[in-house]
Amino acid sequence: MPVEIVEVIRRSDQGVTLPFICRGDDDGIYFVKGRGAGRRSLLAEYIGGRLAQAFGLPIADFAIVNVPQELIRASLSSDIADLGAGLAFGSRSHPHVQELLISQVTTLDREMRKDVLVFDWWIHNSDRTLTTRGGNPNLLWDQATEQLVVIDHNTAFESPFDCQAFATNHIFSELLPEVFDDLVEREHYIQRLERAFLTFDVACDSLPEDWWWVDDGVPAPFERVAIRDFLASFNSDFFWSVK
Repeated sequence: MPVEIVEVIRRSDQGVTLPFICRGDDDGIYFVKGRGAGRRSLLAEYIGGRLAQAFGLPIADFAIVNVPQELIRASLSSDIADLGAGLAFGSRSHPHVQELLISQVTTLDREMRKDVLVFDWWIHNSDRTLTTRGGNPNLLWDQATEQLVVIDHNTAFESPFDCQAFATNHIFSELLPEVFDDLVEREHYIQRLERAFLTFDVACDSLPEDWWWVDDGVPAPFERVAIRDFLASFNSDFFWSVK
């Protein structure tokens, strides 16, 4: 069952899609992306999140949420139409978190960094950058538990995907040779990707039907078959080649 949104608190001033900060009937605070984010973004967020969970990443809890029409009508916000009524994507807020800093990168567990790197390569997610000049890591640091929290997969499943740009710009790209040039490491990840891949169709089939459509008779720009095919390529030499 979707989490019912009972209060729209305000709109976030961070993130490309500027999600709405809302309270659910479970008393959780959620960053909610709705109509303004676009159908493809919602599909990528949910499917990417389910794959991340299956792969074993410490992703922020998320849920499909329902925004009642009454809340939209009662809102005085000029941009409330960007939230819209109906089913939306909600990422649950974590207390005690801050955006990962460049100074913290090398202190992170090396295996965790490789996990994030391989996963992003697999789902064609290049939206995880950070250098001394800035960037957008889409990674949080939980100060209470001293754990990484992974967020945001709304731009995943990019097509075309620029392998070279990924290898240059990803926050953990310096670790690519440790995985791609090591057959033992590759086999380790192939097994994990194989297990996670089983979640793809399950995730797709559990989505709200209207997310697959931009409008009546107009499908969302999300090529399920093509995406499934490139996700299934993890066992090929081509997959492990940055060319």
